[in-house]
Amino acid sequence: MAGILLHLPNLITISIILIFLAATTPSIGADHHHEFEGKPINRKLIGLKKEKLSHFRFYWHDILSGNNPTAVQVVPPASNTSATAFGLINMIDDPLTLAPNLTSKMVGRAQGFYASASQQDLGLLMVMNFAFSEGKYNGSTLTVLGRNSVFTPVREMPVIGGSGLFRFARGYVQAKTHTVDLTTGDACIEYNVYWLIVRLATIEENLLTLSKAPKGLHSFNSTFIKRIEQGRVAN
Repeated sequence: MAGILLHLPNLITISIILIFLAATTPSIGADHHHEFEGKPINRKLIGLKKEKLSHFRFYWHDILSGNNPTAVQVVPPASNTSATAFGLINMIDDPLTLAPNLTSKMVGRAQGFYASASQQDLGLLMVMNFAFSEGKYNGSTLTVLGRNSVFTPVREMPVIGGSGLFRFARGYVQAKTHTVDLTTGDACIEYNVYWLIVRLATIEENLLTLSKAPKGLHSFNSTFIKRIEQGRVAN
């Protein structure tokens, strides 16, 4: 006991130093936590409503022959003896039509590339945007990225996103060979596209959301609502 009392001033000094260090030394875990963290967003604040499921069907024309091919080889196969043309890359700007006939109504183009990515079977890596040009979808795109096992009757690939009316889109496509010319390599493929998008709120719905905001924001919301209404009238 006496020994402890003799050392008590030193213990107090050490304790004070440790407390000081604990208070002034930054916490690595806390810094890391605040450095980069995703935060949830209220869907209503950016006008997002419920999801909507929709379906498209169109025909994809991959033309290798003639004076104006829509698919052009940009990288040759790694070996001329490869049974699957492994390593080949074709850049595409393929028309999309409503019917199998190339002269039928065109609704857009498939732009991107496909590459032979398998040494065992004919499996293509597909990277393409469906760039639509018809009706309200003009200027909007859907993006497809996946594996196309060419000899499988129905091939499924994911829709990973979109732009314009397809913002926040996700879904999948099913590709089925309609016709293929074994001499020229030209092919017509039926595509069924299933996609989910988040419906955007209308101006009226956004105004209703703002009007129900907390009272502390009433003054700001009133001004903001007036500006929206003025813009709507002006347009």
